[in-house]
Amino acid sequence: MSAAPDERRQLRQAVQRQPADFIAWVMLADAELGAGDVAAGETAAQRALQLRADHPEALARLGRARWMQGRHDEAASLLQHASMQAPQHPGIALWLGHALEDAGQPEAAADAYRRAHALLPGEAYIAAQRLNWQRRLCDWRGLDALSRQVRDAVAQGNPAVEPFAFLSEDAGAAEQLACARQRAQAVAGSLRPLPPAPVRLSGPLRVGFLSNGFGAHPTGLLTVALFEQLRMQPALQVHLFALNREDGSAIRRRLQAAAHTLHDVAGQPHATIAGHIRAAGIDILFDLRGWGGGGAPEVLALRPAPVQVNWLAYPGTSGAPWIDHVLADAFVLPPALEPAFSENVLRLPRAFQPSDNTRIVGEPPARGDCGLPERGEDGSGIVFCCFNNSYKLNPRSVGRLLRVLRGVPGSVLWLLSGPGRADERLREVARQQGVEPARLVFMPKLPHPRYLARYRHADLFLDTHPYNAHTTASDALWAGCPVLTAPGATFASRVAGSLNHHLGLDEMNVADDDAFVATAIALGNDPAALRGLRQRLAVARRDSGLFDMAGFARDFAVLLQSLHP
Repeated sequence: MSAAPDERRQLRQAVQRQPADFIAWVMLADAELGAGDVAAGETAAQRALQLRADHPEALARLGRARWMQGRHDEAASLLQHASMQAPQHPGIALWLGHALEDAGQPEAAADAYRRAHALLPGEAYIAAQRLNWQRRLCDWRGLDALSRQVRDAVAQGNPAVEPFAFLSEDAGAAEQLACARQRAQAVAGSLRPLPPAPVRLSGPLRVGFLSNGFGAHPTGLLTVALFEQLRMQPALQVHLFALNREDGSAIRRRLQAAAHTLHDVAGQPHATIAGHIRAAGIDILFDLRGWGGGGAPEVLALRPAPVQVNWLAYPGTSGAPWIDHVLADAFVLPPALEPAFSENVLRLPRAFQPSDNTRIVGEPPARGDCGLPERGEDGSGIVFCCFNNSYKLNPRSVGRLLRVLRGVPGSVLWLLSGPGRADERLREVARQQGVEPARLVFMPKLPHPRYLARYRHADLFLDTHPYNAHTTASDALWAGCPVLTAPGATFASRVAGSLNHHLGLDEMNVADDDAFVATAIALGNDPAALRGLRQRLAVARRDSGLFDMAGFARDFAVLLQSLHP
């Protein structure tokens, strides 16, 4: 959480008066880091260490600063050292878990989260962090009890639960609203918004987009072709505010060329970023990250633009008073869901999700080189795939995937390899449920073009619930692989269904788990039906408008003009 400006000012004054006050320097480090001022937080932590060398509280703050700077190995080393000196400190154990995650030590991170939770078992924030990471590792020990603790905390008004992680719980839309609203209230409580922005009455409409995904990231992949089309709209100026640093990717170069200005605001304090947006004269600001990791809700809470919109990367309500609208479509956010959204709902006449319709689906390696069986003359060797992130592979979703395998002899399930021992755990689940573990094939994470090419070997994408495929569904459909999904009653569970609906493939949106399994088994045992489905998808991909980014840009521009006074 961010520290209030008054608190930071008082702490700065305190260390000026008493430069040998170790506690004040530690508190200042906390406040500066909470405000997003990493450099000032680092300096305060280093001053504290000068006063008390090797003190765990100061080491932990310096470790947190290194983590925020992306220096993950250093962060993990500092926090490990601090934790060894203060083994009963749950907060240091928690930060150590964060650092170990990003330093590529996933199982050690889980151990740190478990230790933090054991030290403070009633703390909902720590329980939620442990739950989220165990989901990523497909470690389902104690999952139901952790989920109950987290959902109970939301029901009791506790603001500690991260809304993005909460989307993976089997919670309703009203619960998601409560979680987001409580978190927003906690963020807003420490911030003082900027004075109201003046409304510009002349010149092109200046539209800003704030994200940590402007590069080789799902957000960059989804938006780049749309931004290239919007550049051709003379009444608009597109400004991208990048919370992530230059990654040297081709997508980043395309984004730079498509935008009127790409503003690099990575690592800057929240107030500085908000001031930069205000100085750019942005009329409408889109939050493309929301409550997802690496976002900056504090910047939006400062109200740098007169109109602010939640769109794309966070599939739910912001619950935030500083967000005026949410952009959706009629399938993904039907009228029945509107009461669970704090924003005014805007709907495009097409799927709300853009995509890059210039991406090329290349030729993959041979099936054997991918670990896949050869196609038999009898139609055996069917490849079901689910390249969703591992945290979406919960017991319910995996259970129905394994039911499909049992119903289609000779088939395999192709999955994206997860962190740590996630793959090993899933194979053990398969064994326990009567499926030969070798029928689960894992693909390592690959550069996007190489990953996209592999869909040529996949016969049918099997979705997850309650958080289903989003960018991944777009990739599968673009590459010619049909997607089977069971839309639920939340935004996050309806995105793949929206894409199918706008393709005219509503029969791939089924009612429940039993229908999901039955449909997948029927298709898997009927190669001719699968070929026919893929042919229909190819036609729909060309004719439906789902991947028409010129049309999307026109609809988007009309909507933008309607939002400006």
